[in-house]
Amino acid sequence: MDDWNILRFLRGCKFSLERTKEKMDMFYTCKTAVPEWFANRDPDEPKMRELLQMGVLVPTLPGTLAPNGARIMIGRPGLRDPSNSSVGDMTRCMYTVLDVLLEEDDLVSVVVVNMVIDVQGLTFAHVAQMTAPIIKKMSTIIQDGYPMRPKALHYINTPAAFDTVFNIFKSFMKEKMKKRIHIHGSDLSSLHKHIPPSLLPKEYGGTNGTVEDITRHWLKRVEARKQWLKEDEQYKVDESKRPGKPKTSSDLFGIEGSFRQLNVD
Repeated sequence: MDDWNILRFLRGCKFSLERTKEKMDMFYTCKTAVPEWFANRDPDEPKMRELLQMGVLVPTLPGTLAPNGARIMIGRPGLRDPSNSSVGDMTRCMYTVLDVLLEEDDLVSVVVVNMVIDVQGLTFAHVAQMTAPIIKKMSTIIQDGYPMRPKALHYINTPAAFDTVFNIFKSFMKEKMKKRIHIHGSDLSSLHKHIPPSLLPKEYGGTNGTVEDITRHWLKRVEARKQWLKEDEQYKVDESKRPGKPKTSSDLFGIEGSFRQLNVD
């Protein structure tokens, strides 16, 4: 609980003390409840390294802010081969990059975040791995645990398989996030109405470097944080000391309930 860690949660919660305590509690409770995503984050581990080199999450380079002060991140979940890696492998990699970003860039918890999700290459084999409980976990951790303020979600290059998984994700989003969703299809000019090309990499019609360069940058940053990532694994909650009833995965994510009524049509 060093000052820097507390400060980034305070910033992400607009300096509301109660909200900060709730979010810190939620963040470390989730880390403890989902160790498969927050442990063994060695960048030299073959699966992790493959996904880092692939660039499944590429935040734009430090100092790259939109006119409204927003940080831009590009997620590319359709890149990986679903026969060779799981959605859990991908999520572990994404949270690793995100944690390094939060540790190194003090603006991320201050400014809002524009997320660009490039779903090109997403197939029904990918979708089959993205079960409702997994999506619920991902949504809860990002929305309620991380000291960030998502401003908008921009989906581009949407294939046929997109609608199924998107409808599941949307069902777990807070109402205010649902209003911040933009689906652009393959129309980059539509994306550029929200994010100037000067802030996007070349592959997205921009002039701000290339995805390859940005991917290489974050691979190096994660490599440099190898020891920090290992040490970070020790910071968890001890549910035996929680006043009242200890929290379970069911309390956090509702994953023991039935999803049979979920409408994904």
